Amino acid sequence: MRKSHPVRRVVLATAATVSGVVLMLSLKPSSDPASAQAGGTLPQQTAAAQESAQGGTGAAAGGSVTGDVVQTQYGPVQVRITVSGNRITKAEAVQAPKGGESDAKTALSIPKLTADTVAKQKSAVDTVSGATYTSEGYKKSLQSAIDKANAAAQQAQPSAQPSKPAGGGGAAAKTVTGAVAQTQYGPVQVRITVSGGKITNAEAVQAPKGGTSDQKTELSIPKLNQEAVAAGSADIDSVSGATYTSEGYKKSLQSALDQAGG
Repeated sequence: MRKSHPVRRVVLATAATVSGVVLMLSLKPSSDPASAQAGGTLPQQTAAAQESAQGGTGAAAGGSVTGDVVQTQYGPVQVRITVSGNRITKAEAVQAPKGGESDAKTALSIPKLTADTVAKQKSAVDTVSGATYTSEGYKKSLQSAIDKANAAAQQAQPSAQPSKPAGGGGAAAKTVTGAVAQTQYGPVQVRITVSGGKITNAEAVQAPKGGTSDQKTELSIPKLNQEAVAAGSADIDSVSGATYTSEGYKKSLQSALDQAGG
């Protein structure tokens, strides 16, 4: 048998040692952050910074204002608006009628009303057919939110020029409520918003209700509101079938116009 040469044994032992060291280094985890990032793994700090840069946790410029709760025949309605740069950028219903048929009416009307609010920038949005009570309650709460937003803007800049009001679309708006007009079927009271010498919104704060009065009010008030804005005065046509309500509406409307300075 051939004896192993001493030099060969030294060479083999050295090679085995080097292989072992290389294997240990390849298995050792890297603790270098730069190496981890190069391998596609971002540290938690970097991920958080990225989210902040994209605005994931930041608040939008402007603020949110919630209008008053308006009680309707089918339940409460309450609107919240977000104002940025003196414009309504978002509208939503915090409360809306629910349960039974109200679910379908709310699902039908609220998306249209909120979209119309952002488009028109005022509470004179169109009443959704089939959801009149919800629509009227929405408009009243929306006007309340707009009034609050305007009041907050004026308080924030007491010494500056009047800022452009939310939902006004022009000069500083003024909201005036007329005197209550008593009719044979109940009281009628009108509130108007005037901006730039024009009526930009009209609504009935009070109107006859109960029994057949509900139908007459539902028929007449939306038409009278539109006529008031279009005419810019109390010289509007009475709605057929709702004469007493129409006459009371015109009297209260004239009272509001007188208070607003004509």
